[in-house]
Amino acid sequence: MADPSPEGGTSYWRRDVAAPLRNFITTESGSAGVLVAAIVAALVWANVDTAGYERLWSTDLAVRLGGWQLSCDLRTWVNSGLMTLFFMVVGLEARRELDLGDLRDRRRFLLPFAAGVAGMVVPVALYLAINRGGTGAGGWGVAMSTDTALALGLLALVGKGVPEQARVFLLTVFVVDDLVALLVIAVAYSEHIAAMYLIVAVVIFGVMLGLRLLGLRAGFVYAPIGIVLWYFMLRSGVDPVVAGLAIGLIAPAYTPARSALEAASGLFKLFREQPTAELARTASLGLSRTLSPNDRLQRMYHPWTSYLIVPLFGLANAGIPIDGAFLARAFTSPVTLGVLVGYVLGKPLAVVVTSWLVTRLSGGRVRPGVGWAAVLGSGTIAGIGFTVSLLIANLAFTGDELAEAKLGVLAAAVLASLLTFVVYRVTARLPKHKRARALLGDAEVLVDLIPPVDVSVDHVRGAAGASVTIVEYGDFQCPYCGQAEPVVRELLSDADLRYVWRHLPLTDVHPQAQLAAEAAEAAAAQGAFWPMHDLLLDHQDELKPQQLVGYAVELGLDAERFRADLHHHSHEARIAQDVESADLSGVSGTPTFFINGQRHYGAYDLATLTEAVKVARARAYIGTAAGRP
Repeated sequence: MADPSPEGGTSYWRRDVAAPLRNFITTESGSAGVLVAAIVAALVWANVDTAGYERLWSTDLAVRLGGWQLSCDLRTWVNSGLMTLFFMVVGLEARRELDLGDLRDRRRFLLPFAAGVAGMVVPVALYLAINRGGTGAGGWGVAMSTDTALALGLLALVGKGVPEQARVFLLTVFVVDDLVALLVIAVAYSEHIAAMYLIVAVVIFGVMLGLRLLGLRAGFVYAPIGIVLWYFMLRSGVDPVVAGLAIGLIAPAYTPARSALEAASGLFKLFREQPTAELARTASLGLSRTLSPNDRLQRMYHPWTSYLIVPLFGLANAGIPIDGAFLARAFTSPVTLGVLVGYVLGKPLAVVVTSWLVTRLSGGRVRPGVGWAAVLGSGTIAGIGFTVSLLIANLAFTGDELAEAKLGVLAAAVLASLLTFVVYRVTARLPKHKRARALLGDAEVLVDLIPPVDVSVDHVRGAAGASVTIVEYGDFQCPYCGQAEPVVRELLSDADLRYVWRHLPLTDVHPQAQLAAEAAEAAAAQGAFWPMHDLLLDHQDELKPQQLVGYAVELGLDAERFRADLHHHSHEARIAQDVESADLSGVSGTPTFFINGQRHYGAYDLATLTEAVKVARARAYIGTAAGRP
């Protein structure tokens, strides 16, 4: 078990496995700098040694097996080979958002879908208007798709102080963008379709889907099937990156069930008692199988795609020779201007206007999950197109037009970043409450906690009318709960905050946790829950029955009644009630925090929880102003 620290430890070896977006965002933010460096390196390389740059990426690389051979140049291996893994990650994140994110409430899919589609249609319309009747009209797809990964990374750099909800909104809107863009590649930019190869590819995908429905999880089975699917897609004339997207979309995402974790814990105990190679393998497989296929694939491929494959794609495609004559020609070229106007003007216009229309037409029932400043900032940063844009540019153009399209994409990314910086700088200068509304909005948030806090049942500490309620599912023997307790006590110095403890004794790893929870309830029956709660967390290594009775004596409780309650397990049903609520709320590890009904993901150090409380209080204030209870 990891070192217990509030920076992210939890019992059951759980580290944010249920967070649908946070890990994705963190990785993209970190990798944005690597990608920008790769783009700069490509531009320098292409201008210092243009011939050498093109010669390397045009080098043929062949795979031979007997009389069979597959030969492509290096750029194609990157664009259609390695990038298949990137688009598989895109598909995985789309599926995760549908299963665990805001889009699990299907009613919330309308606005992201409408904004995502409009965010493609409007830029394409502007591009076609500028290129009407010209040779560049066929490249309309270049101005269509946002590079969500790069946009998230650059948003972290230029949008300091941007709340997590704004990044989540951006991702949910442009998940749609990514999916539609790859369909466009498959339909509009695939020539000379070989129907037989495509039919075989569809059959292979059907086999893969059937195996998934049968519950087969072995990666060594899916990997060769995926490679064969990729090959037949390539031979069919449809860009094989679509295969990666399809594979990602069929990988379900879910939080580990407590029963599965308990079974894995049992396997680990067997290994601890008899540390053999066979039991080590069994325990390792048992732990791995508690995670969803989506989570395991993301953990395996996401860092590789973000830190290696996408930067390699940038290095292979962003290099264009630039001189004064080229710039003068390009910035008057309809292709460059169409891409620039489409991204820098079309994207924010489409996102803001569509979000406003959906809100207005629904009477406010469907609205963005963030404020209008964040909606505008999401629209401006959406003007960053890279991966799909350059893929389509390579399919649609050659020669000068290809270079002009690439320049338009790169220039749009710079301008979009600058506009986003301005949006959030202006927002930061607003008065506190106006800034909170502008960033967070007044839409009702999804509530993860089931059932809600009931003061007649739950153990509540703090002001009854507090605007922020923190609920912790905890285990008195869990070392991470012990580490979190000083943070909770510090937070309780806030007079506008209340705290609720719900029991989740993890009896398979903490054998004394159940009796300790019953001891707390026995003390509660005598009006001393919180004094006993504090004593138990202060003495996590001293929870034997006689020691528990000693704490009751120390608190001046009726020791005989207390001892009888423990002996007869009088409060076992009360503990089971909290455990059931944990299962309904998707909680499998401790400590797990909910803040105003929303699950808190990430670290639980003082700074992180204080910031989360601040955001929750701002949302509560906005909700009160809007007339919500």
